[in-house]
Amino acid sequence: MAPPETGKVVLVGAGPGDEGLITVLGKTWLQRADVVVYDHLVNAALNRFAKPDAEIIYAGKKAGHSTLSQEEINSLIIDKARAGKTVVRLKGGDPFIFGRGGEEAEALKQAGIPFAVVPGVTSPVGVSAYAGVPLTHRGLATNVSIITGSSEKGDDLPIEWEKIATRSGTLVFLMGARKLPRIVENLVRHGKPASTPIAVVQWGATPRQKTWTGTLETILDSAQEIQPPALTIIGEVVNLKQTVDWYETQPLFGKTVAVTRAGEQSESFMEMLRERGAEPLSAPVIETHPPKDYGPLDTAIAKLESYEGIIFTSVNGVRWFMRRLHEKELDVRELKGLQISAIGPKTERAVRDLGVRVDLVPEKFVAESLLESLGKESVKGKRYLLPRAAVARELLPEEMRQLGAEVDVAPAYQTLAPDEFNPDALDRLEQGALDVVTFTSSSTVINFVDLIGADRKALLEKTVVACIGPVTAQTARDLGLNVAVVAEVYTVDGLTAALEDYFR
Repeated sequence: MAPPETGKVVLVGAGPGDEGLITVLGKTWLQRADVVVYDHLVNAALNRFAKPDAEIIYAGKKAGHSTLSQEEINSLIIDKARAGKTVVRLKGGDPFIFGRGGEEAEALKQAGIPFAVVPGVTSPVGVSAYAGVPLTHRGLATNVSIITGSSEKGDDLPIEWEKIATRSGTLVFLMGARKLPRIVENLVRHGKPASTPIAVVQWGATPRQKTWTGTLETILDSAQEIQPPALTIIGEVVNLKQTVDWYETQPLFGKTVAVTRAGEQSESFMEMLRERGAEPLSAPVIETHPPKDYGPLDTAIAKLESYEGIIFTSVNGVRWFMRRLHEKELDVRELKGLQISAIGPKTERAVRDLGVRVDLVPEKFVAESLLESLGKESVKGKRYLLPRAAVARELLPEEMRQLGAEVDVAPAYQTLAPDEFNPDALDRLEQGALDVVTFTSSSTVINFVDLIGADRKALLEKTVVACIGPVTAQTARDLGLNVAVVAEVYTVDGLTAALEDYFR
């Protein structure tokens, strides 16, 4: 048997902290990778963009020690590429700015492995921006020096302090949290004025970001708790923070929010939370799957012309109905002449994205409001199709039948709980470090309680329970949860706004 064709290694800069700082090209390679080897300072949430069958390998640190040496990492990516794999070496910041990407590129070249490099937002640029400190500014700093604050051998830093201390512009030290006293001492000793402003940023570009500011003379008194990872910025530009600061003033800054809705639906909600400074944790407690039996839906599709209207109650209903329509080699033309109703703006948008006009959207985004809207018209004697989840509230079809309508409920999909709750989110819940858990449907509440176990419900006493609307909130209360936030507008936008109001 012929050996497999040699694969390829791509050194990808993931940027610092915020997963949104990865480049478009970096994300594209991540989506194509067969193997992902990632570091300690890489946001692990990026791994969700990899293929479901991709091999994910952590090569960072545990308990302060590297899981793999640099030589072992070099051998790992070379071996995986020789096996014909596309390997993404995902590195925090930029691969070539104190990222040892150059060493890995040399090893790949020597081994004859094809490779490419995708630059990333380096931490001096990304973290300083999130800290509200411009590294350059007209009249204050026209140059930047980037210096390592770490040394692999002994305690001495291989730095020419005489030159660094007298250099103009902004100084940026990476990986210098534990060496901060020595950095300050050497700079002052070699001529840097003790009154020079300094900022130390811990966990930069993440919701855990914390910034200490002062001068070289005072910083050690105020920054005694600093732990790695940290970035140190020294220069007059630090004084701009009080004006330029934007990230740490976000309404949900520092809040860790568990998003329990299905993974394929969570991206827009997580992005809204991220834009407001929160750390969203994808912790889906619900998955969508084909129904056990397509029979009722197939029967309905075969006689679509017999219906006066079709009612979509969720984005999933639209998505799975259209999926089945396409599997039957049909398309949106089959909906011609039907009155299309949609509950909620996201559902309406999902229908409109198909190029189909929506005839009716209720004022409130619940079944009761749709009933009121339909009640304004004569539904008696009309026939409606309701493609939805296999298990759902029966209020809508029952009330419509009482109004004299004929309603065919056709399961288009079913919702199931995953095998386990996100271990990271569970750890944070047990540590009291999960600020908010959000629920966007009754099924997410039910599955959440089942997954964490009834004995862990008491852990939520320190966590804000936020629900998308009154129906979901009532389910949560019935299960013994203390609901603190209920959105007035029953959408994820409304839920986000309600969280802002709560924490304001």
